[in-house]
Amino acid sequence: MTLTPLTRRRLAAFRANRRGYWSLWIFAVLFLFCLTAEFWANDRPLLVWYDGRPFFPIFVDYAETTFGGDFATPADYRDPFVAKSIDEHGWMIWPPVHFDYKTINLAPPSAVDWLGTDDDGHDVLARLIYGLRVSILFGLLLTAISSAIGVAAGAVQGYFGGLTDLSFQRLLEVWNGLPQLYVLMFVASVLVPGFWPLLGVLALFSWVSLVPLVRAEFLRARNFDYVRAARALGMRDRRIILRHVLPNALVATFTYLPFITSGSITALTALDFLGLGLPPGSASLGDLLRQGKENLQAPWLGITGFVVLAVTLSLLVFIGEAARDAFDPRKTRL
Repeated sequence: MTLTPLTRRRLAAFRANRRGYWSLWIFAVLFLFCLTAEFWANDRPLLVWYDGRPFFPIFVDYAETTFGGDFATPADYRDPFVAKSIDEHGWMIWPPVHFDYKTINLAPPSAVDWLGTDDDGHDVLARLIYGLRVSILFGLLLTAISSAIGVAAGAVQGYFGGLTDLSFQRLLEVWNGLPQLYVLMFVASVLVPGFWPLLGVLALFSWVSLVPLVRAEFLRARNFDYVRAARALGMRDRRIILRHVLPNALVATFTYLPFITSGSITALTALDFLGLGLPPGSASLGDLLRQGKENLQAPWLGITGFVVLAVTLSLLVFIGEAARDAFDPRKTRL
């Protein structure tokens, strides 16, 4: 794939911002690490070798009878009887953390529980790994949905102008005038808690921040000569928007996306902290912060949750700053 000179200059400007460039790599590695959370924190072994045969409990549920037990229920590999039977007939390879976010094991920080357990007996490190995955996936999905709605609304508003623009502006003024936090708290308390309902609720408001940016780009581009020429040739409005105006508007939009993602993660954490987010027992950074506030005698709860959240948001902000520099025409001109 051949890159245009402008694209090469933008990539060079992005790399020149060393803090943002390395933040992107760190965030990518962190995201990949969280996506494969089951391989790092799990109460099932990665591999069991029993009677000369390999078993993969991380992918398949095996009955206890498979490993010499008496019951057809799923095997508990932390059970002394099952573990002893496997040790006598083979061996096991465990993840670095022998617990997932639902495993009960009351203990303070130790060589086994690196960050201890929360007040429900769940391993803190496992909950951090799984909770960070949920937060990042939620932030990315909400960013994608918000971007699609915000870009579409801003494009229609800016391209057609006139009464369409005026009507949209009045609608946005009314929508922005709503007390968003109270509306979110009310809707989240009425709906059944869950990842997707919460995503839909937050998407109701998160798209608004992109509309003024896209609208301004379309208002500027709609009077360009090539857009007027396309109209004079009878080209359909949809084609003009998608092929000629939208690519230019997306340049400014792209620099804003990391900040939307960080805001989405913050919103999810805040709702979880208030008890209005994900269902009880879910892996959540906000729930861990709430437990830290309620259990000051266990400082590792609040400190670890705060550090993970602060590092994640800082990385996204640094990436956004580097992207802004990369698309700054003053830094990418010939």
